[in-house]
Amino acid sequence: MQKFINNPSRVVEEMLEAYVIAHADLVSNTENERVIKYKNAPIKGKVGIVTGGGSGHKPAFIGYVGRNMVDAVACGELFSSPPAQMFYDAVKAADGGKGIAILYGNYAGDNMNVAMAMEELEDEGIEVKKVVANDDVPSAPKGEEARRRGVAGEILMWKVGGAKAAMGASLDEVIAAAQKAINNTRSMGVGLAPCTLPEVGHPNFTIPEGKMEIGIGHHGEPGIEVVNLEPAAKVAQRMCDVIIPDLPFEAGDEAVVLISGLGSTPVMELYILFNDVQRILKEKGIKIHVSYIGNYFTSLEMAGATLTLMKLDEELKACIDYECDSVGMRQFQRV
Repeated sequence: MQKFINNPSRVVEEMLEAYVIAHADLVSNTENERVIKYKNAPIKGKVGIVTGGGSGHKPAFIGYVGRNMVDAVACGELFSSPPAQMFYDAVKAADGGKGIAILYGNYAGDNMNVAMAMEELEDEGIEVKKVVANDDVPSAPKGEEARRRGVAGEILMWKVGGAKAAMGASLDEVIAAAQKAINNTRSMGVGLAPCTLPEVGHPNFTIPEGKMEIGIGHHGEPGIEVVNLEPAAKVAQRMCDVIIPDLPFEAGDEAVVLISGLGSTPVMELYILFNDVQRILKEKGIKIHVSYIGNYFTSLEMAGATLTLMKLDEELKACIDYECDSVGMRQFQRV
């Protein structure tokens, strides 16, 4: 294991301390050292946007705290859910009096801890509603979407929810838009090499040399098969063959494309992968409205990539085009 760390047990604390110092123009601490908020939060009269999850996925989750994006985030240990108290404190940090939308991924620990936090918050009279991302197609079959994990599609859910809240929408309207976003989003990952948790000191799973794992999860959850390493064009075809028919995406649709590296894959290779994806979409008559290529939702130093597609309507397009400012995503208003 070769990493730039000091104490393996304090990597999250040291990272968060440095993050707030480096990005003081956007974020600030709260009384809970594991909760980071937008520097201007809470914003009176605006629905608060909260998320949370395990660390190790930078820039997710804290990278999406900022203007017209996420207002507060609960930060768990590496690949581990934040406790209920952290979600509770994140909601309190984001509460501008118009209700809170908790937008997070479908993992057992997160589901349990969010539910516990919501129960306590509702007892205090704070209106809280949630949307659970389940965009990872290979993690459960068609018809069992409620079992699917949330992966990089969460970013587009935060983008839409944050924009809708910034537009002055009600809590119900924000929740409806965020739910629509995730309902219209599909993702799939392909892993090339594992990652190492600092406290463990060795990879938490294996992918043999010359192989790749189709449908791998962001924590190394098993995919659907391990096959011989293939050229980017074949990998792109595999991903599209799974994602496109699942919604389905059809000729005439407009879509957002997000290709995220998993940590150690060069961005150059992500663009090569995107080139093959855009070619496939063009052949199918699917128009790309906007593309995001880079490290948006990683898994420490895992090698590989995820492909995410979101089908757009006019409401979702307006939210995607809405300006925002965060470390993970900065965007000027599209006209």
